[in-house]
Amino acid sequence: MSFGPSAFASIVMPALNEEKYIADAIRSITPRDGEGFNYEILILDGGSSDQTVSIVESLAVDNPRIRLIKNERRSQAAAMNIAARAADARSDILVRADCHADYPPGFVSKCIETMRTKDVASVVVSMNTRGKTCLQRAIAAAQNSIIGNGGSAHRVAGRSGYVDHGHHAAFDRREFIELGGYDESFTHNEDAEFDVRLVKSGRRIYLSDVSITYFPRSDFVSLARQYFKFGWGRANTIIKHRARPKLRQIMPLLVLLGCSGALLLAAFHWLFLLPVGLYAALCIGWGLVAAYRQRDLCLSASGTAAMVMHLSWGVGAAARIVRLGIDRFFPTRASVPMRTPSASQG
Repeated sequence: MSFGPSAFASIVMPALNEEKYIADAIRSITPRDGEGFNYEILILDGGSSDQTVSIVESLAVDNPRIRLIKNERRSQAAAMNIAARAADARSDILVRADCHADYPPGFVSKCIETMRTKDVASVVVSMNTRGKTCLQRAIAAAQNSIIGNGGSAHRVAGRSGYVDHGHHAAFDRREFIELGGYDESFTHNEDAEFDVRLVKSGRRIYLSDVSITYFPRSDFVSLARQYFKFGWGRANTIIKHRARPKLRQIMPLLVLLGCSGALLLAAFHWLFLLPVGLYAALCIGWGLVAAYRQRDLCLSASGTAAMVMHLSWGVGAAARIVRLGIDRFFPTRASVPMRTPSASQG
């Protein structure tokens, strides 16, 4: 994909009730003067009920390149698809940005340069999770570790190279549209599903060595809700493309099945609880070791956060598999899009 010196980037930011994060996210991703390309920032609001809209409108007064667009379909997938069509006619690059992230200086420039030099349809980046509150730091530690992320390439800073998936950063706009954009029946994992289609089409994805900072959920309830949707979405991708899951994608489901089976068998003898106790002890012990090594008492809850992530992901994946079985036995339900219970930005 060849972009000349007059490249035009549409920075797309889906939003829903992001008053705590959106101003900082917009400021961090806004290109500085003299970076050598034109841009616009499109905020796709999914119906915020907090101060998100007024914050964006206030920022747009000082920077008229910021545009607020209604996303009546609410999901992140819909936001990207709407933006791809509504972008400035000069736009040739889509940059996907997250309200829960902080972007390093020159982030968009780096994405554009990588697309130029690597001749790819998509650039992805690594992400480092960071917390502000005590519990959020524990959740961040779990997400940054192999026990929480399973060793995903885009979760390790400094890596680069051609990959089959990563944290979405930039696309060739024309090719994004040609591939049909995101599948809007996916409320989560729409990025991985898109990457499957992109790679199958013969196009390539490059993992840049640039890294962003991501702020995770700040409590266990919202974390569980998020990972349930992640599990549902990943299972949805595997089912749609009949793909072979990776070990790290199977493990949460195996943990869930193992713990559930042990709890049921415990009705016959308490010894069946030992595997559950061992799993919990390993996770909690890992969290205590992390807290000791980092000299941060808050990280002692990171093992608990990892268990919430594993089990919620497993429940989401299992729920999607059960739904598949129901649809096969009752095919009249198959016409209903495979959505999670909530289509919010999450």
